[in-house]
Amino acid sequence: MPSRPDSDPANDPANDPANDPEDDLDRGVYGITVAAELVGLEAQSLRLYESRGLLTPDRTSGGTRRYSANDLTRLRRIAELMATGVNLTGVGMLLDLQDENTRLRREIDARPDGQSRSRAAARQSGA
Repeated sequence: MPSRPDSDPANDPANDPANDPEDDLDRGVYGITVAAELVGLEAQSLRLYESRGLLTPDRTSGGTRRYSANDLTRLRRIAELMATGVNLTGVGMLLDLQDENTRLRREIDARPDGQSRSRAAARQSGA
């Protein structure tokens, strides 16, 4: 019996790399005014954070900034750190450390041996 095209995993939109939900989080869709409003900041603050290298929004071919969902999350984190009294230099350092930590965690989780996961679990449980 021939398989139905809609039951073929190759035809399933969820298996299409172009439909990766993580990619959607990185796609710049918000203009600077909307992004600023969504995170409760002034557009000038977003420009300042970009000039300091704290984030890099996408740009259209005409040069218009486009912020992604991940950019909005990062902007909220920047605002949170600033509200606790951390200056922009400190914010940059903390974000770099957090980014490196996230990268290393993904690298460890991607290891095929699973040994690193058991060591991490042991450390968290105090063993």
